[in-house]
Amino acid sequence: MGRPMLWRYERMASAMGYQVVAGVDEVGMGPLAGPVVGGAAVLPIGVKISGLDDSKLLRFAERERLDAIIRRKAVAVSVCAVDHAQVCSLGLTRARHLATAGAVAGLGVPAEYLLVDAFDVPYAPLPQMAVVKGDRTCASIMAASIVAKVARDRAMIEYDRMYPGYGFAGHKGYATRAHRSAILRLGPSPIHRTTWAPFRAFINAAN
Repeated sequence: MGRPMLWRYERMASAMGYQVVAGVDEVGMGPLAGPVVGGAAVLPIGVKISGLDDSKLLRFAERERLDAIIRRKAVAVSVCAVDHAQVCSLGLTRARHLATAGAVAGLGVPAEYLLVDAFDVPYAPLPQMAVVKGDRTCASIMAASIVAKVARDRAMIEYDRMYPGYGFAGHKGYATRAHRSAILRLGPSPIHRTTWAPFRAFINAAN
């Protein structure tokens, strides 16, 4: 892959005696609609995955390509979605905890140690390290971010078919101008986070 420093956290965990080290990340914290999705990935240390990077910096087609490669080369991969209703009822922090813990629990190989992007995973009773900017500096977290992002994007594309007119396939639920205009024109869809504070603030400001 040409960037050996991307594996320094995995090697640190390995040096501490942990053999199954999972990268963990979540996506979908900011949108006005749709789920929060957690991802977890266990990679063979040093495996070559050309183009691996922060999912936010990659184009849609590149994420799709990398998702397929990651799933083929990984020891284990898992995603877990927490839907819009749970985001509204539980709040974003709890939704993130459930999504990431669910992704860890879904791994086909039980993880021994977690590398997490910025935040811990309190519902996963495992030793873990919160890596600042982990989605740009840690290979396993990058992989987790990509599989979570691809899963969420695919879900939003399907929601676009179910609820046409909002443009979910394009903006994926984020608060773009086109999305906000669609909400004002059509009203909220069944997957909008209508009781979430940022959504209510947008509606109140529009009225």
